[in-house]
Amino acid sequence: MSKENQKGEVRKIQFSGKSSYMLALPKKWVEEMGLGAGDSVSVEKQGDSSLIVTPRVGKMAVSRSETLILVSSKNKTDSIVRQLISIYLLGYSTIQIKAREGALTSVQRDAVKEATRRHLIGTEIIADSRDGITLQVLLSYPELSVKNVLKRMFLISESMHRDAVRALSKMDKDTAAAVTKSDDEVDRFSLYAIRQLNMAVQNDFVLREIELKNRRDCLDYRLIIKSVERVADHANKVAESVLRMDVGVSQQVIDKVSKMSEYAVGLFEEAGLALFKGDYQAADEVVENAKNAAPMQEEILALIAKGRAEEPDEILSLVVEDIRRTAEYAADIAEVVINMNTEGAMTATEDGALVRAA
Repeated sequence: MSKENQKGEVRKIQFSGKSSYMLALPKKWVEEMGLGAGDSVSVEKQGDSSLIVTPRVGKMAVSRSETLILVSSKNKTDSIVRQLISIYLLGYSTIQIKAREGALTSVQRDAVKEATRRHLIGTEIIADSRDGITLQVLLSYPELSVKNVLKRMFLISESMHRDAVRALSKMDKDTAAAVTKSDDEVDRFSLYAIRQLNMAVQNDFVLREIELKNRRDCLDYRLIIKSVERVADHANKVAESVLRMDVGVSQQVIDKVSKMSEYAVGLFEEAGLALFKGDYQAADEVVENAKNAAPMQEEILALIAKGRAEEPDEILSLVVEDIRRTAEYAADIAEVVINMNTEGAMTATEDGALVRAA
């Protein structure tokens, strides 16, 4: 018989031979996992004090199945979309949006369809009737892991930044307009990655499938995703500034801005490489080098103040601010990478203490 405590059931380990011990699992737990006699599980040591028993692939439900959003005619579309995105992030695979009474309005219906298209990766409309819409999340986590999503987000954000500054130098409003459209793509990847992380926090099976070591990694990756998203937002702001400009910028200012831009986006690239390589030292250098962005900003602002009267001083100042913020977000990412890899950068001394390798 089992004994219960506040954290679960207490079971005694039994000796079964020269090299094995046996531990009986509660019947209720086994059935809830969809397991039975003869099924296989993996047993892993976690740290110094825990063992994790995980069902093999295909033996565990990894997402919530179905949920319903009831909508009245008085509900605003922004509110409906926010609720839809929140439920998507919780990990539901089927989402129904139905009218509480009567039918969805045409405005509500269009808002749901547009939000699905713009924001929810892997989601398709599988039913569309007068009284509601049913969405199905078809893309599963192994097909697009958090790390793969982040790599795409880094690449898109870098491209957005460079294209935005190039649009500024050439006063190319078509390129600037294209940059603003790319921001939606980064937002879509961000939401999908957060959905994966939310599922992984609740489910060790998902955690391993998306190749993260532990739940702490979920928080670290969540912080990094937010910083990458903010870099894309600042690139978008630069592009929007270009669209507002009526006159060009002097070549002297453009040269300085371009140099600072390349420095900032270079730091962002290095932070990404440090993340995917687990490189503590490279991340540390990004944090240190990011300090140079502020003096570069001050130099450009002083040059702008001395420039032609017809130059868009206020808009240019905002552009330089956006570039500096890119460097700062690169440093934020690098700091998270440092925290993720601190133990790997430590070496043991003779007395057992840990010191960081220089």
